[in-house]
Amino acid sequence: MSVLPLQNFSPLTDAPPQINTPARHRAWFRPPSWRSALTLLAILLAVSWVGFWAWSQFVRPVEVRIAAVQTNVREQVFGLGTIGARVVSNVGFKVAGVLVDLTADHGDHVRSGTVLARLDASDVEAQLAAARAGVSLAEANIAKAKADVESAQANLTNAQAISARRTELARSGYASKEEAQTTEAAMRVARANLDVAGSEVGVANAALEAAKAQVAFEQASLANDTLLAPYDALVVARNLNLGSMPVPGQAVFNLVDPRTIWVLGYVDERLAGPLKLGQEAEIVLRSRPEERMIGHVARIEIQSDPVNEERLVEIVFDTIPSDIHLAEQAEVFIVTGTVPKAVLVPQTAVTGLSGGEGMVWTVEQGKLAQRRVSFGPELVDGRLPIVAGLPDGADVVLAPRAGLRIGRAATVANEPAP
Repeated sequence: MSVLPLQNFSPLTDAPPQINTPARHRAWFRPPSWRSALTLLAILLAVSWVGFWAWSQFVRPVEVRIAAVQTNVREQVFGLGTIGARVVSNVGFKVAGVLVDLTADHGDHVRSGTVLARLDASDVEAQLAAARAGVSLAEANIAKAKADVESAQANLTNAQAISARRTELARSGYASKEEAQTTEAAMRVARANLDVAGSEVGVANAALEAAKAQVAFEQASLANDTLLAPYDALVVARNLNLGSMPVPGQAVFNLVDPRTIWVLGYVDERLAGPLKLGQEAEIVLRSRPEERMIGHVARIEIQSDPVNEERLVEIVFDTIPSDIHLAEQAEVFIVTGTVPKAVLVPQTAVTGLSGGEGMVWTVEQGKLAQRRVSFGPELVDGRLPIVAGLPDGADVVLAPRAGLRIGRAATVANEPAP
């Protein structure tokens, strides 16, 4: 090895001398650069991250939430409808006239027979008064006719007695035959007068019946000028005001029987198969979304809606709310059955759902598995009840996530999902 001379070298002004080292020795002793160090560190970090990811995705136990087992799960059918009533009446007058009295308004509760309105009936009242006077006159004529009968009877009795005496005297020769004949003729006249008086009583009685019939007619006409409530009713609307002139049959008031208020619900025909009369139902009014009112199915219409493919169902309230509004929108939930025990899962937890069957992830003895299970009818909230296909001790994964594979260890979250 040669040594370079160091003469004329200044460490402050001159560059360091070059050492003549063979190329193979220079490559072996070259120190690493900072870029190489960073590259090596990045490679180590990437390998570590990939290893950690692979462990977390395929080796580490995965935590899952499971669906809780529920008992007495109610199967319900949903329907949308409006508040209505079975008994609805549009009441008005049978005759024309002028409204002079209105005693009810919308929102009033009226009893059966309550006067709702009256027409101007002054002409009918006058005719009724005349008819009643005719009754009094007929009664007076009857009394007079009866008195005439009594008078005629007395005259006949007297004439019979006189005729009998004259006839006896004529036989004895103390009276002439002409006198006997005269008294006998007077007796026949008295008898005829009695018959006439009796017929006048009959005429007077007939006149009385006619007068009474006229009174009844005028009273009926007067009643037609008064509008009465046909039953205990709720006044929904008053359509006319004082001074109006309704024509016969025109509705002055719209009434409903509050005891017959119900919900007219529309149920999809695909869900309407299990519906039956008497089934319990929950009613939710749009104005009271937080309150569920209890009712039951009162009627299922024979005629469905062919356009919307819906079945019409009437649900009555078990207790009708005091503050009710007709035509308000309402939701109905009709209970069609009860599942004693079931696991409920959302449809997102099922794969390959078809024909009431599908695949779900389960946790069995701490490891993941997949099972084909059978479902009952879909609930109104969209969840599906598992009714068959689960082995004993298997828990159903509620929300599948990435990294699930058969046989992988799994841990269950502390709280099972509802």
